Amino acid sequence: MKIIKSYIILIVLFLSGQIFAQQTPAQEQAGPVSIVGATAHIGNGKVIENSVITFENGKITKITEGTSSTQPSGKIIDAKGKDVYPGFIAPNSTLGLVEIDAVRATDDEDEMGEMLPNVRSLIAYNAESKVVESMRPNGVLMGQIVPRGGRISGTSSIVQFDAWNWEDAVVKENDGLHINWPSSFKRGRPWRGEEPGLKRNEDYVADVQELTGFFAAAKAWLAGDRSYTNLPYLAMEPVFNGRKKVYVHVNGEKEILDAIQFKKEQNLDNFVIVGGYNSIGVAKQIKENNIPVLVNRPHSLPKQDFEDYDYPYKLAKLLADEGVLVALESSGEMERMQTRNLPFYAGTVAAYGMDKEKALQLITLNTAKILGIDDNYGSLEEGKSATLFISDGDALDMRTNRLSHAFIDGREVSLETHQTELWHRYSNKYKNQKENSK
Repeated sequence: MKIIKSYIILIVLFLSGQIFAQQTPAQEQAGPVSIVGATAHIGNGKVIENSVITFENGKITKITEGTSSTQPSGKIIDAKGKDVYPGFIAPNSTLGLVEIDAVRATDDEDEMGEMLPNVRSLIAYNAESKVVESMRPNGVLMGQIVPRGGRISGTSSIVQFDAWNWEDAVVKENDGLHINWPSSFKRGRPWRGEEPGLKRNEDYVADVQELTGFFAAAKAWLAGDRSYTNLPYLAMEPVFNGRKKVYVHVNGEKEILDAIQFKKEQNLDNFVIVGGYNSIGVAKQIKENNIPVLVNRPHSLPKQDFEDYDYPYKLAKLLADEGVLVALESSGEMERMQTRNLPFYAGTVAAYGMDKEKALQLITLNTAKILGIDDNYGSLEEGKSATLFISDGDALDMRTNRLSHAFIDGREVSLETHQTELWHRYSNKYKNQKENSK
């Protein structure tokens, strides 16, 4: 009994700490705001020196080069010597679905089952996550929240990172279906007596047929009298009528070609490749079928002995040079915490040959185009959302990515997090000790 009481006390203390530590989301924009004198990186490849950016009611109303005749309005922010960027967008993310990996109750990224198109990540998204708030100081202000696991993981949604709850956070609900394409090879498991290394996956054809069969069954049910409820089949309807994108997580050349064939057979127009590690070998086919690619994080090691050491760094540029629409995503080990490094992934791509403004597009406008939100986000243009930030310097360089202001839909959001609070706390501790020792 004493043990149970101890556990209850620990849980209450943990939860109370979580409750009282949450930030209050920013209020709606009260009046016009003008950012004056900054270098504006538009997000479409253009740059405006000494710019004037005005936004009101959450929308950009003016963006122009500052001259003696330019009259800024409303609250004026002097940003001379600084840089303004559109808010960075993190696709294929599990932010808000997992808080602490070691605490099972905070892990809601993976449902049981294989074919789960009806699983919606949005309703599990925790807008009060401490991990989510830690993205904002690096300029990552939006993300696509994606479920994991199974053959069909479920349906993602796009959110902004300053909200009371998932209803307030949503930017685009149920934007896409996520499929984990089978691999034609698998690694041996020495601990089970298998030979290490890659070997052919004998179940590959059967796995693809199972996926094809599910699509066929869903079409048949939707075309029938629907005399009984089938939630997975019902969730496929917007896929077949083109209202929901299909994101296929696939890496191998053969698998990519098979996925393209699957796209043709199923008449899937809105099709996106996620990962695409070996996609450069079939870039021609990807381009011919007008398929964009969300390239996995460049800060990775080569996966095969014969590859260039810098292959992950330059893959995005190689695909872009072939005419493929490319953006960056950060899934993988410690993916939630690593998402804050999204701007530095783009910086690495620029360091390995891509023009810096084009590299910026990999985490702004290109991402918005792939996710289908470019009409309102992804670049600094009149009529679009005032989702942007001011940095002391180059936001793609970790040495100068220091934000002074950030806005989401015109609301000025806090750049303080539980991490910055601890930094201030312990910085002051040693500062005070040093002063007292004098």
